[in-house]
Amino acid sequence: MVKKILILFVAFYVFIPYANIADASSDLQKLDAKTDEILQMVKVQRYDLALKLLDSFSANFLDVTASENVFTNDEFRIVYSAYEELMQKMKDPDAEHNEKVNSATKLRLVVDAVHTDSQPLWTNMEEQMMGAFQDAIRAAGEHDEAMFESELDRLLEQYDLIYASLQVDFHPETVQMLDSKFYYIDQYRPQVYLNGVEQQELAVLKYEMQSLFDEMEEDEADPSLWWVIISTGSVIITTLSYVGWKKYRGSKEGLKYKNKQKD
Repeated sequence: MVKKILILFVAFYVFIPYANIADASSDLQKLDAKTDEILQMVKVQRYDLALKLLDSFSANFLDVTASENVFTNDEFRIVYSAYEELMQKMKDPDAEHNEKVNSATKLRLVVDAVHTDSQPLWTNMEEQMMGAFQDAIRAAGEHDEAMFESELDRLLEQYDLIYASLQVDFHPETVQMLDSKFYYIDQYRPQVYLNGVEQQELAVLKYEMQSLFDEMEEDEADPSLWWVIISTGSVIITTLSYVGWKKYRGSKEGLKYKNKQKD
């Protein structure tokens, strides 16, 4: 009877929390998939279908948030902000197609950042961003103002696409520091273009951005998985120890009984 109780306890202690994690992951996966559908519809200019999917996403997002601890407060705010931006663009008759695609991309990337712990989609922009950095630095060095402006615009547009995702994956202080540097480069373009010292700031920003991409490439195990492994191991060890003690006690009692029989 005791063994049955222990087995039930182990099953409840180990698998119920894991089932909750799996349910949360499933809900996130569905939201993630829906943002991809929205993005594809926006790309092909099926705005009517994109709006319907966006309404469905909003309802599912709020339902999941109300019933489960899937999002932290910061994640909820960041994702909802990206959703609101896209909704405004979709309803704005003056918004250009490229603006709508960019807003849909932001929502897609930020939900994926919440859902994915290793290699989120926004890291796929590494080559493009590093290329834009390098081209802008080279254009400044060669005194090609038109190319410098063009590459800087491209870089800032790419940064804007992944900004919300960075907020999900990094500490607020890190993102704020990075954002202030991008803001400075944008606001003081003439100085950056003309001044070699200012150009070094652009090179430093390139290095810092590369460091973030490199950090995300590190293969780290999911913390929830480690929790399950540790919990499972602890319970199994405790159970085996108890069973071993019971066997030892039983064998000891049996030995005493045999000795008494001999006497």
